[in-house]
Amino acid sequence: MAPPMMNALSAWEVLDGVNLPGGYRVEITDGKIILTPRTEQQSDVVIDAAPQIDQQLADEGEILSDVMIDFPSSLYGYAPDLAIVAPGSELNSRGRYEWHSLEAVIEVVSKSTRDDDFDKKFRMYAQCAIPLYVIIDPSDSTCTIHRNPTRTGAYMDQEQIAFGEDLVLPLEGREIVVKTDGFPRSES
Repeated sequence: MAPPMMNALSAWEVLDGVNLPGGYRVEITDGKIILTPRTEQQSDVVIDAAPQIDQQLADEGEILSDVMIDFPSSLYGYAPDLAIVAPGSELNSRGRYEWHSLEAVIEVVSKSTRDDDFDKKFRMYAQCAIPLYVIIDPSDSTCTIHRNPTRTGAYMDQEQIAFGEDLVLPLEGREIVVKTDGFPRSES
């Protein structure tokens, strides 16, 4: 007689109540719990960009940093460097925002997150119809704005701007402008 089947815990359930170390971003990719240390450049970009965005949002949305977002599959749970939540969005029963609440996601690339940011997250954010995905890359001093997501996991439009130019985020019915001249450049 075969042993009874046990219900496997999702990565979310494994994380519930766990005291995680500070200075790390925790995400779920392909059902695996990933802890990634934040680089100084990532931290500097977030510290520079977040207040600029927050001030312009006023009461029309919310800015989050490293906050877990629920995606349609329990195999994925990302905590973007920055996420802009649409006005009027509400938390789900687990106390988190869901993918359809996001107007924009901004990720700051590092060596350790490069593949996820340019591949896995790119596909997931597009498939989930997140209208705007911005990748900030201190190693080449650029911001790449991806717009018009497709359900096949791609964005139809892409624009690249150099650090020093204004990063314009076209949101629903409004525009956010982020000054990038203070963004740090890395050597690798």
